[in-house]
Amino acid sequence: MTKTPGIGDALPDIAMTTPEGGAVKPSDFAGRKLVLFFYPKDDTPGCTVENKDFSALAGEFDKAGVALLGVSKDPPKKHLRFIEKHALTASLASDAEVEGLSDALGIWTEKLNYGRAYMGMVRTTLLIGADGRIARVWSKVKVKSHAEEVLAAAQAL
Repeated sequence: MTKTPGIGDALPDIAMTTPEGGAVKPSDFAGRKLVLFFYPKDDTPGCTVENKDFSALAGEFDKAGVALLGVSKDPPKKHLRFIEKHALTASLASDAEVEGLSDALGIWTEKLNYGRAYMGMVRTTLLIGADGRIARVWSKVKVKSHAEEVLAAAQAL
């Protein structure tokens, strides 16, 4: 795909690594709605708040028949420490492979900070319908109240 994901697009079925070292891919959620939230880095202020907010609402997402999966390039062991440190209940996956899902979606991209170019994750959330197609895209997400907004959209889907 290597473009920004759009509504109606099918999600590439690219495997990622669970914190325990297993594999997870979008097709594992076939027939179920899925919220994929891509964030830059474990244990940074905004990413911690975002993960805690989604975790706090995990029960509501579950009641609505919606799976949650947070994705960053952090290694699985770092995810495990992050989950334990903050008692996170939203599932996480590591998308560390070159040409991974975030690369295919154009979410892992060149960023600029104080004139320095580097590769980084654009904080993006995708709501995937039970048909495996993207129903809603939030790009360059602002963390405050984001999980609540995604929950409302997921419940309405």
